[in-house]
Amino acid sequence: MAIIRAKTPLRISFAGGGTDVPPYPERYGGCVLNATIDNFAWGSLRPRGDGRIRIEPADLDLEVEFKANEEVRLDGKLDLAKAAVKRLRALDSLGFEIFLHCDAPPGSGLGSSSALVVTLVGLVLEFKGSASEPYALAKLAYSIEREDLKISGGLQDQYAAAFGGFNFMEFDKDRVIVNPLRIRRATLNELEHNLLLCYTGTTRRSDHIIDDQTSRLISNEGDTLNGLQQQKELAVSMKNALLTGKLTNFGDLLHSAWFAKKRMSDRISSPVIDELYEEARKAGAIGGKITGAGGGGYMMFYCEFEKKHKVAARLRAMGTIPTEFAFEEDGLQTWRTNDSRLT
Repeated sequence: MAIIRAKTPLRISFAGGGTDVPPYPERYGGCVLNATIDNFAWGSLRPRGDGRIRIEPADLDLEVEFKANEEVRLDGKLDLAKAAVKRLRALDSLGFEIFLHCDAPPGSGLGSSSALVVTLVGLVLEFKGSASEPYALAKLAYSIEREDLKISGGLQDQYAAAFGGFNFMEFDKDRVIVNPLRIRRATLNELEHNLLLCYTGTTRRSDHIIDDQTSRLISNEGDTLNGLQQQKELAVSMKNALLTGKLTNFGDLLHSAWFAKKRMSDRISSPVIDELYEEARKAGAIGGKITGAGGGGYMMFYCEFEKKHKVAARLRAMGTIPTEFAFEEDGLQTWRTNDSRLT
């Protein structure tokens, strides 16, 4: 009996985040510059023949089990997984068990929840013998999160997870366009050398921040609208800096993107985050920002390589966890392997 495996990369967003959150794309059109990294949401699906479905995440002391032919109750217990099973009509099967693990916790700012949903979609589609291309995968994952579960958020995370790589994404009322970027290998290597991720030690619920941003946009709050417009302009400028290999300019633009992002909602930063940013700059960081909606999770810094270790040391002394990473070119990957218990 074959087991189905899947892995989906997490992402970092450089600029444009927030312009992918309705109603901004419908009104003004949004764009985001992001890239996937070598942190993943992992999944495994083992078929079973007793007509039951079991879901177990490695990162939570919780599991659920129910009959494959019964109505799924979305009751707050592993609803992401249950909603994926329900949406993909996997309830008419002979049953299966799903095991999940993610390299970053929910609320990390790395798109981990959406990556997990894309992993679930990939597992169940492979189990059912259905193929799906990245646009359809991302749209399915978006529908599960934003429509079925009513979780506030944007569009970029699902598309980054499905496509992988460095992308410039465009959003409007009726479509999403993912533009893969052909960045020179030397530029990517230098960017990896000079970027640093830093876990602040706390996670956050992004929907509260996103809801605040959305309400400000709907009420035509000037700072929010201007901050989002700046995010769009910076996403274009940063894309051009990457394509032309002007990485010092990229770092300066990342600094500008952080201040533009903070204009979108006063919940995005905090005194602790502001202090981390200021100290990183004093130690040699050129620019940086929160990687997701804000309030906690991971921060990202661009440094001159010779000063990167000083920035990391200062951040570590402040109680955070700096870490290096590499870029990941591929999006969702699925494969099959033999059940070791039967060999």
